[in-house]
Amino acid sequence: MNLANKITISRILATPFFLFFLVPGWFGQFLWLNQWGRYAAAVIFILASVTDMVDGNIARKQNMVTELGKFLDPVADKLLVTSALIAFIKTDNLSVWAVFIIIAREFIVTGFRIIAAGRGVIIAADKWGKTKTVVQIIAIVAILVRDFPISLITDFPVGMTLMYIAVILTIISGVNYIAKNVKVLSDK
Repeated sequence: MNLANKITISRILATPFFLFFLVPGWFGQFLWLNQWGRYAAAVIFILASVTDMVDGNIARKQNMVTELGKFLDPVADKLLVTSALIAFIKTDNLSVWAVFIIIAREFIVTGFRIIAAGRGVIIAADKWGKTKTVVQIIAIVAILVRDFPISLITDFPVGMTLMYIAVILTIISGVNYIAKNVKVLSDK
C-alpha cells in the first residue's frame, strides 16, 4: 500500500472521530464536548478535506495511481461529507430534502462513473461539480463553527445559506452531468 492510499484511508478512519465530536451522545455530554466538540469536528473535517487534495497530488506526481486508490478516494469523500450532512439533520435542523438531493446526486453520478468505467471511459469532474464541492465544504465548516467569526457581527445564517446554494449547485451539476454523459447508458 502506497503513501497516497494510506492518506486516503486516514480520511476514512477520521470520519468516525469527526462524528464522535459532532454528535457525541450521552458520553460526549459527560465529557463536555458540546461547542468544543463542534470545533474539534471542524478541525478534523478540514484536515480530512485537505488530505483529499494531498493524496491525489501525491498519487499523480509520484506515479502512485492504483485501482485501490481510484476506488477508495471517492468512497472516503462521500463518507466524510454524507456523515456531516446526515448529522446536521439532527444537530442543526438541516432539511432532509437538502440532504436527499445531495446524496441522490452522488449515487447517480457514481452509477454513471461505474458504467463508464466498465466501458473503458473515464468521466472527469467538471467545473459545476468542483464548484459544488467547494461550496459544500465551506458550508459544512461554517455550520460546524456556527458561522464564527461572522456570528460576532450578524445573526445571518452563512453556513445554512451556503448549504442551500450547494444544493442548487448540486442540482445544476447533476443535470449537467447527466446531459453530458447520458450516452454512456446507451447499449451501443
